Amino acid sequence: MKKSNFVAMILGTIGIVFFALGMCMALIEEWGMFHQGIVSGVIGLVILLITLIVWRRMEGKEPIKLSGKTVGTVVLAIFGALLLGSGMSLCMVFGKLILGVVIGLVGIVALLMLIPLTKGLK
Repeated sequence: MKKSNFVAMILGTIGIVFFALGMCMALIEEWGMFHQGIVSGVIGLVILLITLIVWRRMEGKEPIKLSGKTVGTVVLAIFGALLLGSGMSLCMVFGKLILGVVIGLVGIVALLMLIPLTKGLK
């Protein structure tokens, strides 16, 4: 394993743990830790951003250039993940199975569209 991949794996794990714990703290009302959860989630996102920057620098790659395609890809990824999560929540929490499955499938299709968008078709 290359040193850059190892560092990215460690920092990514730390960032994901902070983000996931923060979201649990914010969204589980019984814990009563909404504000602390938001802070923890933001710390996790910052660590993940730092991970991306550090990994690209260690690999000798150029910084990511913000273009219309990059912004559109990020927006599509966020939209797809939110739809998939909303569909799962509708199925598991609210008992609306058919609506949840339909919304979840739309989210999966949106996430699948990322593959040809980023890699292209040959």
